[in-house]
Amino acid sequence: MSHALVRPRTDASKPVSGRPLRLVVVGAGGRGATYAAYAARTGRAVIVAIAEPDPRRAAEARARHPEAELHEDWRELVENPPQADAVIIATQDSDHVQPAVHFADLGYHILLEKPMATSEKDTRRIAAAVRRSGVMLAVCHVLRYTPYTNGVKEIVDSGRLGDIVSVEHLEPVGWWHQAHSYVRGNWRREDQASPMLLAKSSHDLDWISYIVGKRVTKVSSFGGLMHFRAENRPATATDNCLDCPVERSCPYSAKRLYLGCLGDADRERWPLGAVTDARTPEGIEEALRDGPYGRCVYACDNDVVDHQVVVLEYEDGVTASFTMTGFTPFTHRKTRIFGTRGSLEGDGVRATVTDFVTGEAQTHVLGLDGPDAGSGHGGGDERLVDAFLDALATGDPTHILSDPATSLESHLVAWAAERSRRSGTVETLTG
Repeated sequence: MSHALVRPRTDASKPVSGRPLRLVVVGAGGRGATYAAYAARTGRAVIVAIAEPDPRRAAEARARHPEAELHEDWRELVENPPQADAVIIATQDSDHVQPAVHFADLGYHILLEKPMATSEKDTRRIAAAVRRSGVMLAVCHVLRYTPYTNGVKEIVDSGRLGDIVSVEHLEPVGWWHQAHSYVRGNWRREDQASPMLLAKSSHDLDWISYIVGKRVTKVSSFGGLMHFRAENRPATATDNCLDCPVERSCPYSAKRLYLGCLGDADRERWPLGAVTDARTPEGIEEALRDGPYGRCVYACDNDVVDHQVVVLEYEDGVTASFTMTGFTPFTHRKTRIFGTRGSLEGDGVRATVTDFVTGEAQTHVLGLDGPDAGSGHGGGDERLVDAFLDALATGDPTHILSDPATSLESHLVAWAAERSRRSGTVETLTG
């Protein structure tokens, strides 16, 4: 692609004052729409241009931001760059690298949905483009920004637990979420998205490192696709849940899941919003009949894992274990942190600290309910956007809680874990 190099901002450290921040949105699906809507709602930013190829999503974006230019392809914005301070990139995972590199070269600061890219090479390309251009990059590691994380980090950094020795962390994906997103949905295949560890759990690998505060040195991993396979299909099951004689007794019934969203505003927004705009039983059943979300979970083309364990060693010998599994209730992550003077058990809202000197246990209410995208990741979505806007307004990138090198490192840990899972090796990460 050829284009004239236009830099809306030539000095990344120069604050913006006296006017609202001007943002471009590339990808107006669930995540892009959420970030853009909140940024505009604060009154601190305006959306000046949107690139979205899907007609329905484009129409919704136009309704929310009527003053914004609307384009079908982000390349049109690269060819004729609008005057803006930053771009929100929330396309499908495999489509991150090209817009990120081009907009970085144009001088736009970037809010980039995770994962950064779907290959190690492309992740490094984005990090290099940002470094070369001197722009700010905020990868959407929303778990870093939740009130719960802030509270846990304060407890760990205060020394109340002593020196951290080891961490156990669980991501309970949820049985119906696994079926929705990773068996029937957009993230079901590695060649169309990325390994599940990266697509779903780059949040978690980044979070553990943030809490530990040290660099990962060694990684090993085990896991695979155990259940959602053709050989586990009941003998009388049909290809679509609407016709299936075992639907009523199947844990992964699409009919039960999506019709059950009706009347719940959060669940109508997600996961139902990914399936259809309809809000009637008849409309939902039509979408399940004609679209991918009504398919039998044992008759899909999915290949991403449904369970995985990652073992991490950090500098100074600190260890951590991470478990991602689709066979749980849909709820907050669970964490245990073991120190030399105390331990912490947390559930995403509350953290109980046991003091080894007194033997007393104290429970702190730190977070907000709502572990999912539909409810804003426990406050993480809004705080992430606030931090990005603060960085743009002041020219100070320290408002962003993970710099490009830190975000790159968490992705490299995920790739090392995938190499380990496939080859049975222990992977060593160098600085």
